[in-house]
Amino acid sequence: MIHPENNEEYKGLTVNSGVEQPARVNPYLNRDRFRRRQLSVAEMVEGIVKGDITILSQAVTLVESINPDHQAKAQEVIEKCLPYSGSSIRIGISGVPGAGKSTSIDVFGTHVLERTGGKLAVLAIDPSSERTKGSILGDKTRMEKLSVHPKSFIRPSPSAGSLGGVARKTRETIILCEAAGFDKIFVETVGVGQSETACHSMVDFFLLLQVAGTGDELQGIKRGIMEISDGIVINKCDGENVDRCHMAATNFRNALHFFPKPDSGWLPKVLCYSGFYGTGVKEVWDMIYEYIDFVKQNGYFQYRRNEQSKYWMYETINEQLRNNFYNNADIKAMLSNAEKSVLNGEKTSFAAAGDLLDFYFKK
Repeated sequence: MIHPENNEEYKGLTVNSGVEQPARVNPYLNRDRFRRRQLSVAEMVEGIVKGDITILSQAVTLVESINPDHQAKAQEVIEKCLPYSGSSIRIGISGVPGAGKSTSIDVFGTHVLERTGGKLAVLAIDPSSERTKGSILGDKTRMEKLSVHPKSFIRPSPSAGSLGGVARKTRETIILCEAAGFDKIFVETVGVGQSETACHSMVDFFLLLQVAGTGDELQGIKRGIMEISDGIVINKCDGENVDRCHMAATNFRNALHFFPKPDSGWLPKVLCYSGFYGTGVKEVWDMIYEYIDFVKQNGYFQYRRNEQSKYWMYETINEQLRNNFYNNADIKAMLSNAEKSVLNGEKTSFAAAGDLLDFYFKK
C-alpha cells in the first residue's frame, strides 16, 4: 500500500511497518463453538409464545435491524405471531423532558403488577444523536423496581430520527410482546410535540405528564398534544408544590372545555400525583381502566384499533416508497446534478424535485 506520507513532498516522513501479530494463545480454541445458533422462524415463534424473554429480545433486534435478510425474517415472525396478539392494554406516556416519565412508568408498572398481576412490557424510546446517531439507552437506570421485577420486560430503543420520537418499529414490537403474554404495554416517547400523534396511533390510552411551577403555564395548554390526550397527570405534587399543582390542574380542566369533544365521547380527566412518594397512583390507574371500559362499551376501542392498523399500512407504504426512491441507482446519480441546478439558480427546488419524480415514475 502506498502511503501519501512517502511522497516526495513529505520528505523525512516514513511509515514504519506494523508490529507482527503474535500467534493465537490457544491454537486449539474453536471460536465457532461460542457463536449463538441462529434460530429458525418456527423456533423463534414457539419461544415467543412460550414467553421466553431471550428469544423475544432476539426477535425485537431483528425487527429493528436494517439488514434486508433480518427484515424479511422479522416479518415472517410477526405474521405468525399475529394470531396471539391484540389482547393487551396499550398505554402511551408522554411529557416534557424532566416531567418524570421514566419514574412514573416505574411507579405505575409496579403498582399495577402488584394490584392485578399479569405481565408488563415497557418500550422506552431514547433520542438518537443527530451527529453520532447513537443513543444512551439508559432508561432502565430510572426504573429500579421494574428492571428487577420478574414479570416485566423493558426494551429501550433508539428513535433513529423517526417521527415524534417513536421508533419506527415500535408497533411491530408491540405485536411480539402481546404474543409473549404481556397484557399491559407502556410506550414511552422522547418528549412532546405535534408529531406525538405517531405514539397516539399505536396505543389505546394516551397519558400526558405535566409539571407545575415551571414558568408559563400556557406553554402546556397551547400545544396540540392536549387534543389527543385521554388523561392528564400533574406530577411532583408534593411538598410546597401541592398548591401549584392543583392550580395547574384547574387551568388544564378549564382549557379542555375549549377543545372539540373527542370522537370517543370521553372527556379527559386531570389528576395530580407524586411519583417520588407514590401518592395518587391508584387514582391514575382507576382513570385508565374507567376509560378502557367506557370505550369498549361504546365500540370506540375496536374502531380506534382498526383505524390505527390502516394508518400504519399507509405509513409503511410511504416509507417503502421513500426508501425505494433514494436507493434507486439512477436517482442517486441524478441527485447531485439536481442539487447543483438548484444551488446555481437554474431551477427551483420544486421543479428539480418534480423532474426527479417524473423520471422515477416513468422509468
